[in-house]
Amino acid sequence: MPAELACFEQRCHARFPITEVIYNCPSCGGLLEAVYPAPEQSAAELKGLWRNRRTSNAPLEQSGVWRYREFLPFLTDYTQVVTLREGNTPLLDAPRAAWYGGLDRLAFKHQGFNPTGSFKDNGMTCGVAQALRLGMSRVACVSTGNTSASMAAYASAAGLQPLIFLPHGNISFGKLAQALEYGARTLQVDANFDQILALVRQLADRLGIYLLNSINPFRIEGQKTIMLELMDQREWQVPDWVVLPGGNLGNTSAFGKAFREMKEWGLIDRLPRLAVIQAAGAAPFYDLMRSQDHSRLIPVEHPQTLATAIKIGDPVSWPKALYEVTASGGVVETVTEQEIADAKAVIGQCGIGCEPASAATLAGIRKLVASGDMASSADVVAVLTGNTLKDSDYSYQYHTGVLKTANGTQIAPNLGNKPVLVPYDLSRIATFLGT
Repeated sequence: MPAELACFEQRCHARFPITEVIYNCPSCGGLLEAVYPAPEQSAAELKGLWRNRRTSNAPLEQSGVWRYREFLPFLTDYTQVVTLREGNTPLLDAPRAAWYGGLDRLAFKHQGFNPTGSFKDNGMTCGVAQALRLGMSRVACVSTGNTSASMAAYASAAGLQPLIFLPHGNISFGKLAQALEYGARTLQVDANFDQILALVRQLADRLGIYLLNSINPFRIEGQKTIMLELMDQREWQVPDWVVLPGGNLGNTSAFGKAFREMKEWGLIDRLPRLAVIQAAGAAPFYDLMRSQDHSRLIPVEHPQTLATAIKIGDPVSWPKALYEVTASGGVVETVTEQEIADAKAVIGQCGIGCEPASAATLAGIRKLVASGDMASSADVVAVLTGNTLKDSDYSYQYHTGVLKTANGTQIAPNLGNKPVLVPYDLSRIATFLGT
């Protein structure tokens, strides 16, 4: 069986050629995913092959995505792949964060070490490769930040025109600056993320533009490699929990698919539990999991959170995410703006740092341990999705005590680190420092 696009809906499972320019099933409207035959190599052979490639200077092997290309064999020709050496992100021990969360130990898989500073690069290199294969000249996305920066970089590197649509006034300027720097044509629209995505999907069909939001199944394929690399780094020892932020739920879909396929291919012997953490003001997936009816997600019409990367009221990937969380025996939790801000400060004190959305993971861990849902002795990996410089204004405002929510509520600088003004006087500064 060659690589195909398959409908994710259990009642349908229609199949389509891998080269069809579709994002939903034409038969039932369900989400699509790429499916492949089992690899020819054994699990041991694949592990050895992937480990040996680390020593190569070839561009494909230096990519933390394409090094694992047997795990995402949707391409037949790799000559058009554009790589910025994405992936290769570290797994960092964080004892102080573990203590704060109530755990004996905790490690962060930090996707902020990617070329454009977020996990989006893992998926975007695959999405752009498929765009080139299909002969596209323009690609587009709707983004509150990280997706736009990543798409602009990879599209421009590939010689494509990147078109970015974003909600007016609801974006981190650090992320917008990246998109502008990478040459994207940027359109700000007076609507929320979900409304703009519906509009852009119509534009893409009308104008022959390739859409690279997380509804694109090839984005999900690239994001799978985050978990494959994690397992490679852990010598294929499966953690008890993988904790991640929940916005559009593309990573939840990708991580669950990655672990399912690793188990099917004999690379691991069990699945970890997924814990998805949403901001309290943008938590439709949390509401869905707590409801009696799992057949329909009710969107949050006006999502509110300063963690812009997860400020999504109508996540397109929720059916896949629902399946993956359920299959793993996972949970979904929410955290407040105050909890996110304090957790972010703790991660910073570890010498690691992250964007606000990433800090939802530690805030969620603290809550899950306190409730008894997560054992303090559990083996836990939390995914940090973006670099700390993505939202530098947020960090400055928190530490100086002026950070407020969208409705004006003050966020207390419980772990603030305010700069101090001192005179130009050696003795007085020495006295101040306690020498």
